[in-house]
Parts: sequence; structure tokens; C-alpha cells
Amino acid sequence: MEYSEVIKNARTNIGPYCKACNVCNGIVCKNTMPGPGAKGTGDLAVRNYAKWQEVRINMDTICEQRTVETKFELFGKTFEYPFFAGPVGAVKLHYGDKYSDQEYNDILVPACAKSGIAAFTGDGTNYQVMIEATEAISKFDGMGIPTVKPWDLGTIKEKMELVKKSGAFAVAMDIDAAGLPFLQNLNPPAGSKSVEELKEIVKMAEIPFLLKGIMTPKAALKAKEAGVQGIVVSNHGGRVLDQCPSTAEVLPAIVKAVGGEMKIFVDGGIRTGIDVFKALALGADAVLIARPFVTAVYGGQEEGVASYVQKNGAELKDTMAMCGAFSLKEIQDDMIWK
Repeated sequence: MEYSEVIKNARTNIGPYCKACNVCNGIVCKNTMPGPGAKGTGDLAVRNYAKWQEVRINMDTICEQRTVETKFELFGKTFEYPFFAGPVGAVKLHYGDKYSDQEYNDILVPACAKSGIAAFTGDGTNYQVMIEATEAISKFDGMGIPTVKPWDLGTIKEKMELVKKSGAFAVAMDIDAAGLPFLQNLNPPAGSKSVEELKEIVKMAEIPFLLKGIMTPKAALKAKEAGVQGIVVSNHGGRVLDQCPSTAEVLPAIVKAVGGEMKIFVDGGIRTGIDVFKALALGADAVLIARPFVTAVYGGQEEGVASYVQKNGAELKDTMAMCGAFSLKEIQDDMIWK
């Protein structure tokens, strides 16, 4: 199945807010919440995408011809590519009635694993969402990364028990979800966390812990102090705070501040294997891609996911070869123009 066919099929299954656009750039859905749009003016999702397009590739084919290798190691696991499916929750609310969260994860998690990558799964106000997400990961030998919302410590502890039971090889928290409108004034409460609270959460996890929602060097250093094993440079697709910079704009300074002492992921507007190359050249270890994987599931289920992974993988390999980078470690910042 070609990815163009996946997108076409998705349009008959997805909506009403998401339109399964040929280019998922945040323009059409802009500020639709519920839906895949961004908060406030809705321009941050658009900016995320646009700023990656401003980064250009420095081609150099005067090099030895070798086989391109894209394998990526993370917490003792080896993956075919340095990109992963990002966490999405409440798909029925935001993307249409075709799938429940359990049905979505039961397609996404094994499809990603079979394609040589892993899926981050989402959390939600409905406690059942995390139960179903961790069950989906459990069915596939723990090959997934559950993402927990920044609830109160008691609720997080309960959800960490579900994570451990699933056998997941790592866990994440999208701490920036504290700004989601539908997480306000809840019981249990959700919100920001101090460094000391994060230290407690890292201990609860007992497996590698990734903190998603880092947008400044200062926040990256606080995450490091808390003892997390990795961060995700992310503004939550523009859904938590209007008028932020894009992730492409802040990534280099965060990479410099961290100094290679923990894994750095980045998301936000990354859509192709070429974008993945740009992110790695700017210093990221790997990337997350969320919205297009929803389109892939709605447009072709497991086959749709495989098609999208193969497309991005082929684009990444081609870009690496045309820049003289034949392994991920050979991708350097002088291979991009910005």
C-alpha cells in the first residue's frame, strides 16, 4: 500500500476535525480542540512544521560508497530507525468514532514493532485508557513506551504499576500536558512537577524514564537534576501554550546544555525521513511523530503504519547517502543549512 493511498483511505474514516491532509502542517485544523489543532491562535503547530522546512540539506556525494545503516539503540533495545510513533490519547474524541483507544493501540503497537520501531502510547482522563495502552504493550513483549500524564503522585504510582505489569522497556511522562484545557480542575489533579517530585517519580518507574515537554536549556538541566534518562523536546504540538517557539528553534541550545548526558528526542511538525535527518543533524538522538501515525492507522491499519514507516525510512536513507553519512553517528550539523 502506497502512503498516498493510506491518506486517501483515511479521509473516509477520520474526522470531523482532522481532514487527513496530504501535508500535515497544522493549517486546516489550526485551533480545533477537540481535534488535532493547536491552542489559542493555533499557529504553533503551523510554526513547528514550517521551521523544519526552513532547515535545508547540504548535499555532498564526493565520498566512498557504502551501505547506509540506520539502526538506533535505546535502553538496551535496537531499532531499525531513529523515529518512533508519538503518544496519542482519546482518539475517538479527537479523530473520530472508528477506533477506541484500545483498538487504536492494538493496531499501532504491534505494527510499529513489526516495522522495527516502537510506539509511545497515550494517557487520558478516563483511567481505562492507560489500562488498555499497557495491555496492548504487554501483548507484544513490552515493545512500547507508555506515557503518563502529570497526575498527583498517588495516581502516578498506580499507573506506574500498570506500566511495570506490561513489561514495557521504558516509560515517559508528558509533563507539558499540565497545560491541556481538558486536564484542568480534575480529580485526581494534574499539573506541573517540582524537581523533587520528579525524583520520586523516577524512583517509582524503576525503568528508564523519559520526560516529554522540554523547551528550554533551563528545563533540560532541571530534568537532568531529577535523574531522568532522556527528554523529549516538545511543545505538545502547540496544544498546551500559544506563542511558543518551534521545537526546531530551541533544539540546538538544549542539546548544547545537556552535553550528551541523556537521550534527546524531539517532536513537533516532523513529517518525513528528511525531517528526521534534519533533527539528528541539529543534535537529537531520535524523533517522535504523532499525527501522521493516526492517519496511517485510520487509513490502512497495520499496513498503513508499515507504509508510513517504510516511506520515512527510505527518505532518511536516501538523504544520508546524498550527504555522505552512512551511519547515524556520521550525521553532523554541517550537513544542514540553517
